[in-house]
Amino acid sequence: MFSHVMVGVKDLETSKKFYDAILGTLGIKPGSPDKKRYFWRSPTGVFGITIPINGEPCTHGNGATIGFAAATTELADAWHAAGLANGGVACEDPPGWRGEGPGRLYLAYLRDPDGNKICALHRPPKV
Repeated sequence: MFSHVMVGVKDLETSKKFYDAILGTLGIKPGSPDKKRYFWRSPTGVFGITIPINGEPCTHGNGATIGFAAATTELADAWHAAGLANGGVACEDPPGWRGEGPGRLYLAYLRDPDGNKICALHRPPKV
């Protein structure tokens, strides 16, 4: 459904370090530069960061969340720890299971260095 997701940032290098760390825990290679942007590519999509091209300050969306798929709960926890170690801030409940039954999810939430709300999400295999 989606081709890519991009967020605005204040400092490209600070944000690149943060996203290299958290996305690296999910097996995604470091971001590639493209003018005043960086992109992380995977078989399922592209994530990017940019200094806003209109010259206005970057802002985070109130109510918006960007979710990254984690193959295991351990990877979601590693993602969360890497984020905290690289300038992220924990938000919502600690990493853990939410919900009941077939809709049960393992979620780990952070705010990136610019306040964007991001999440690592693990869906258990259907049995």
